[in-house]
Amino acid sequence: MSIIEVPTTTANLRFFWNGIKGADGKLQGVHYSDGKLVHFPAGTITIYGKGYRKFSAEVRAAFIVENESDMMTDYFEDDRIRVDSTHPLYGQVLVALRAQTAHRERRAAKIS
Repeated sequence: MSIIEVPTTTANLRFFWNGIKGADGKLQGVHYSDGKLVHFPAGTITIYGKGYRKFSAEVRAAFIVENESDMMTDYFEDDRIRVDSTHPLYGQVLVALRAQTAHRERRAAKIS
């Protein structure tokens, strides 16, 4: 079993309902989920990257990024980040998750 080093930098990241922006100002598309996870504490938020693009070095410095793609079997995943309430950026991620939920509710209201 290997030891996973938790990043200590909090970076200058800005979280939006549809993505994350770093110092370069480019939006990295994401989807937030607060679904219950078996092996993580309650309240953990998952950030999924979009379009099979890797998160920037700035995002990778602030979070542990997972990606279990397997090139040998042509199985590809988007990058994934798990953020629990002990992470210094949790509050900002939670606000972005709530903004995403509000955005989706507004769109659903227009359709119905």
